[in-house]
Amino acid sequence: MSNQPYEGYDEGYDPYAQQRQQPQQAQAQAWPGHQQAYDDPQAAQQYTQQWQGQTWDTQVQQTRPSASDLAYFPPQNYQAAQQSHDPYAQPPRPEVPEAQAPAGEGYGPPSLAGNARITDAQRARLEGRSPIIEPGMQPAGLTAVLALLLSVTAQVGSYALVVPLVVLQAVTAAGWFRLNGMWPARQGIALAFAGALVADVALLAAGRENGPAAILGTLGVWVLLSLVMQLRSHADPDTRITSLMATVASAALAIVAAGHLAADPDAVTVGAAAVAVAVLARALPLPTVASVVVSLLAAAGAGIAVGGMTGMGAKGALLGAGAAVCALIGHRVASYDYPSRFVHFTAGVALPLAAAAPAVYLLGRALV
Repeated sequence: MSNQPYEGYDEGYDPYAQQRQQPQQAQAQAWPGHQQAYDDPQAAQQYTQQWQGQTWDTQVQQTRPSASDLAYFPPQNYQAAQQSHDPYAQPPRPEVPEAQAPAGEGYGPPSLAGNARITDAQRARLEGRSPIIEPGMQPAGLTAVLALLLSVTAQVGSYALVVPLVVLQAVTAAGWFRLNGMWPARQGIALAFAGALVADVALLAAGRENGPAAILGTLGVWVLLSLVMQLRSHADPDTRITSLMATVASAALAIVAAGHLAADPDAVTVGAAAVAVAVLARALPLPTVASVVVSLLAAAGAGIAVGGMTGMGAKGALLGAGAAVCALIGHRVASYDYPSRFVHFTAGVALPLAAAAPAVYLLGRALV
């Protein structure tokens, strides 16, 4: 086979030369002077891109879509979608009707957030009423009767005086626990009343001259017994502390009431009579300030009158006024914290006489 080219063959012919020239011509038309940049190095710098400023752009440029871009999307209710897909939206709570308060004393209307019980004093303050309610004339009459029994039996003898004194001490122990909202509290009442009986027995055995030692010694022992009793309790710590304070206070008042037995008989007669008159005057329907002034004046007058019969004379006015001041303090304590009717007929009756016992003993020792 011959290797000679056929007739008419051109060795310099390139069938793909025209295709290679078309992109170069199009590039030269799109970039003027591009071809010149290959030939001239200085001209190449003219078409070289020059970067100015920071080489790392940390700010994000937000572009807003044009109207033509948004035309492809159908209109949507973005507000309704946002409300329906809000992860922090609170679901509506169903309305719960308020329950009625259960019948009974010391309970308030139930609450869904806890605190289902409030005291009568808190309810009275919320309603704009005063939490102080005075016992009234009937408890004052019972106090006067018990005071007159003390006044008369003191002249008869110590054993006769013990009878109304024991009644006073029992009502004092029970009334103090009820005043503090702790009812029934059989162990605390029994412990306080037992301390009062022990103090009476110690006074009868040791005599009036050893009265302070008998009262203070009994009081110290009963504080320790109250502490031991509360340590054996299985209640929570707050309840233990409240019960301990109430038991100690009740025992102290019941034991201190034995001061009538340790005081001079004439002082007991004058002081008890003055307390009876002061409590009755305090129960009169008068303004508070006027009622207190009338009570003190009436107690001083009763002290002078009864003191003249016992030989104390005008000194009985000072003794009667001092006993009346302590009695009015006890009367005020029994009126506090919106008490019930049972409180008025226990603490309201006993506290004026129990609180007056230290004044009767001390003023009797100083004046007789």
